[in-house]
Amino acid sequence: MTGAKYDVYWAGGLFKHGELAGNALLAAAVDKKSGGKYSCVLPQNIEGRKTHPKDIRDSDIAALIKCDLALFNYDGCELDSGTVVEFMLAKFADIPSVLLRTDFRGGGDCGGASEYLPWNLMTSFYPRTRVLVADSAKIYEENGRDITAATDAIASLIVSELDSVLSEKPRLPASLRDPVYKWIAEMPGFSSNLTEEIMEALESKLSKKLL
Repeated sequence: MTGAKYDVYWAGGLFKHGELAGNALLAAAVDKKSGGKYSCVLPQNIEGRKTHPKDIRDSDIAALIKCDLALFNYDGCELDSGTVVEFMLAKFADIPSVLLRTDFRGGGDCGGASEYLPWNLMTSFYPRTRVLVADSAKIYEENGRDITAATDAIASLIVSELDSVLSEKPRLPASLRDPVYKWIAEMPGFSSNLTEEIMEALESKLSKKLL
């Protein structure tokens, strides 16, 4: 689909200034490096701190399902639990995904894997998922300790992985699309009826040949 544009859900920590700033800077760089092909949707821009926690959760899940692709920030000695939950929801919905780790520290229990996966094996090896492990400290040094240049370099890597996962064929069989998405609309126990919005998201994905 020539000239198509895609919304990318940007999952990750958003609890302190460094995370908020990093998310915003890198997402903006992805938008720019992709020539507008990928528009990043940041939960930090749609959540309200005075909103009830369940309403925040509901809006994030709905935003994720509506997006065409998703990126999950897998930094930290322990992965952010909310990000992992969102990743699993994305896999249930067969959303093309990229797992991004810019943290150079090792970890996890995937030592026997052929690829380097520095996190828990239970959140690994899912189809239609690309893994990008980018040593941010090394990239920062290679780019003359210029944070803008380093951010652009990582963004270019992300765009390449988004392009790659976008080319992968869907895993969700055609016969299961409707029932799976109807279940996704029911399973979380949303405070309001989001069935119509979730099913509209399905139609949008079908029109873009994502499912």
